[in-house]
Amino acid sequence: MLPRLLVLTDRRQLPSGRTVAETVARCAEAGLTAVVLRELDLTEARRAGLAADLAEHVRVVSARTLLTRAVGIHLGSRQPRGDAGKAPFHGRSCHDEAEVDRAAAEGTSYVTISPVATSASKPGYGPALGVAEVRRAVAAAAGVPVYALGGVDPGNAAGLREAGAHGVAVMGAVMRTPDPAAMVARLLEEVS
Repeated sequence: MLPRLLVLTDRRQLPSGRTVAETVARCAEAGLTAVVLRELDLTEARRAGLAADLAEHVRVVSARTLLTRAVGIHLGSRQPRGDAGKAPFHGRSCHDEAEVDRAAAEGTSYVTISPVATSASKPGYGPALGVAEVRRAVAAAAGVPVYALGGVDPGNAAGLREAGAHGVAVMGAVMRTPDPAAMVARLLEEVS
């Protein structure tokens, strides 16, 4: 079963001196069970090593390429379905109802719809889709789980679930905070 909370990694947003592995370990102690490993600027060998480290604590879904120790792959919105290869399951980034519809038709395991709110991680990226677009994405997904992504925090997570999202996907709110475990606990409380 897919979790209600996915955390996407981005080491560039971490407070000075904290690593992705340390952050994920702390989040796992608070109940996090899955991450999407991004870090796309690293070599595949370094990403694979990081995936192995993270897999000691949570299930790892790797962005764009399937890595050893990853349980699945998260494809970009325009990335060919064939890039998922023999991954046990794959997700896909989507930015509108039409992309969600295509992803569902291709047999994706889950989709993210973004940005649902103004995102500090990607300023200027948007416009923010809002709750109404989340509802439309859920309808277009025809049963495929939808994660709301982009600008998600404890203040809007419950409303996104109420709009029909299976769960939320969060990067900046967890990566930037001084206490990632507390943030994960608050998010899980809102979406459970």
